[in-house]
Amino acid sequence: MNRISIVTPTLGRPAELDGLLSNLCELETPLHELIVIDAGPPADLRTQEVVSRRRADLPFPVNYFTHARGTAIQRNAGIDRATGDFIAFVDDDVRLSPRFFRVLLAELARDVDRRVGAIVGYRTNQRTNPTGMSRWRMYRALRLFTTFEPGRYDYETGYPINNLLQPPFSGTREVDFMTTSHALWRREVFDQGLRFDPFFRDYGVLEDAHLALSAKQRNWKLLQSGDAHCEHLQSPNARTASRKLGVKSVINYYYVFQSVAGPLRMSQKLRFWRFQAFDVMRMTASSLRRRRVDDLSFILGKLEGVAMIARGQLR
Repeated sequence: MNRISIVTPTLGRPAELDGLLSNLCELETPLHELIVIDAGPPADLRTQEVVSRRRADLPFPVNYFTHARGTAIQRNAGIDRATGDFIAFVDDDVRLSPRFFRVLLAELARDVDRRVGAIVGYRTNQRTNPTGMSRWRMYRALRLFTTFEPGRYDYETGYPINNLLQPPFSGTREVDFMTTSHALWRREVFDQGLRFDPFFRDYGVLEDAHLALSAKQRNWKLLQSGDAHCEHLQSPNARTASRKLGVKSVINYYYVFQSVAGPLRMSQKLRFWRFQAFDVMRMTASSLRRRRVDDLSFILGKLEGVAMIARGQLR
């Protein structure tokens, strides 16, 4: 059967969730259920009110409940409640094309050996901007990574190569990791016990890559479809502070590196720290040029993350 359970964590985004509900009604593939995990405080009933207002008119049931804050923790709670044959992670600020799941299910149907554990779509409105491309050209020129293929993980440096570098394509390609904003997973992957690591608390950074890389370690194959389109609206609501993001850009990356490539050799550690040092210098120069407070906060966060690892404080 092809019953799809969608798992959507949310926090303080009632308008975005309302838009997602409308978007899901336009899908060509009927949904088995939508599971909404709300991390908002008890006094904030806006999201619950959206679900209550829309529930009767939706062509699929909605299982709404509140849970502790943290996208990884919320998604784990959604996985535990899902009853479908497939579990899709769809963020509240993502809009799927009508044929999105039809394309993904067709690709999984071709996997007669059932070795493909998950497949992710393609964001049509979110390519790396010119500034980002310049940065990646600099990385390539300096040979900071051992691979530059989008969606691959550099096991020698501890860095995921940004999927947004991938130009439009048709068909499928194999990847090492994927976002959890618009991905479809076989239920069997989670029936084997795989879950998001509880290390990833509050605002998520790299928890999706860690989940995918952990699935790869269990010999599941992961794909990206260039024909299953979606848009990521990138809601500004419920974002975290730049300094905390800076900390996570070091701590979380090192944790994933140790987890999927450890025990780390000295050469791997040197490559990891060489990249981090270069990135701090690059961002410092950019911060001085643009004079943006957020840039400085992010850099201070990265330095704080370096100090925490030096002290053996990964959590």
